[in-house]
Amino acid sequence: MSLKHHRGGLELSGSKSFVSKKWTFFLCIGFFCAGILFSDRMWPEPESNFVSREASDERLRLVSEDCDSSKKGVKRESKDILGEVYKSPDAIQTLDKTISTLEMELAAARAAQESIMNGSPVSDDFKLPETVTKRKYLMVVGINTAFSSRKRRDSVRATWMPPGVERKKLEEEKGIVMRFVIGHSSTSGGILDRAIEAEERKHGDFLRLEHVEGYLELSAKTKAYFTTALALWDADFYVKVDDDVHVNIATLGAELARHRVKPRVYIGCMKSGPVLAQKGVRYHEPEYWKFGEEGNKYFRHATGQLYAISRDLASYISINQNVLHRYANEDVSLGSWFLGLDVEHIDDRRLCCGTTDCEWKAQAGNICVASFDWSCSGICRSADRMKDVHRRCGEGQNALLAASF
Repeated sequence: MSLKHHRGGLELSGSKSFVSKKWTFFLCIGFFCAGILFSDRMWPEPESNFVSREASDERLRLVSEDCDSSKKGVKRESKDILGEVYKSPDAIQTLDKTISTLEMELAAARAAQESIMNGSPVSDDFKLPETVTKRKYLMVVGINTAFSSRKRRDSVRATWMPPGVERKKLEEEKGIVMRFVIGHSSTSGGILDRAIEAEERKHGDFLRLEHVEGYLELSAKTKAYFTTALALWDADFYVKVDDDVHVNIATLGAELARHRVKPRVYIGCMKSGPVLAQKGVRYHEPEYWKFGEEGNKYFRHATGQLYAISRDLASYISINQNVLHRYANEDVSLGSWFLGLDVEHIDDRRLCCGTTDCEWKAQAGNICVASFDWSCSGICRSADRMKDVHRRCGEGQNALLAASF
């Protein structure tokens, strides 16, 4: 069958029937309408989709606007904060000190965690601060003493160290802790230890260390002191002073308070003495070869009569106490522990006045922090002369009461 053109329509070959143009037009329109109707019923477009899509677009627009406004607010706030920080050098130092303290505390926590994971017992040092860190102190003054130094301790108690009740008041009101620092004898519980225990019951002013006393063990004692003091008291500074040195506590507190916003501070009378290689001489250095040729000098470090370190340095010593090398002289050892660290060395000559010049300096209003005789590495015959030095070079009885740090 074939199609043939015919006037007025199409004719099917082999058949006499045909469809006119008019009917062809109406059939096309009908099929088109039927297709639309069929499509609407089978695949309807949900109206809710349009609504949800519009709602989603609206929410996205709102979130975008909020983010833009938040970014602008954060930028403004950041600019304000940075502006304030740039305005104040103290704010920068405070921030640096806070970061340093957090780093030290994190290191301590990691050390404790490693001990637990290795099955080792955790020192009580990590437990004590939970109950005592609520109280913040300005400084802990550890007075290094020996079993044979009872008269020296009594001379200190009679001069620059307040007695029991006043000392407790000093801790509570001024944040200053003062203790004589001593370990144990080689014979635990012997007569020397019992004598210190009796003295402690009378005065209550000792800090006992887990350490065996001995002159060649002063470096180990220094580490034990800072570690123990840090665990017991949360202070800005930890001070070590010998029991044959005169100290003006209020002046010391005021001097340290000037540096309390600084991180990693090491304060003292900085020196660089010769490395003594000859055996038998005082202050002989057995490891002299580590310092180069004979006749060389030590690196700069604070003289051992009195020095102070900030809390983060005490924390560093506590955390790393098992790997810190000890030299023969404790002041050299302390200085060596800070080599390679970002530590500020503060050379303050008021911490090492002589017992002769401290008097005229006090009269001129420039009161010394500490006084001693260089020839004796302390006050010569301090048990007999401490009261005289205190009378001539002391800051006055009311200095501590009037002090504000």
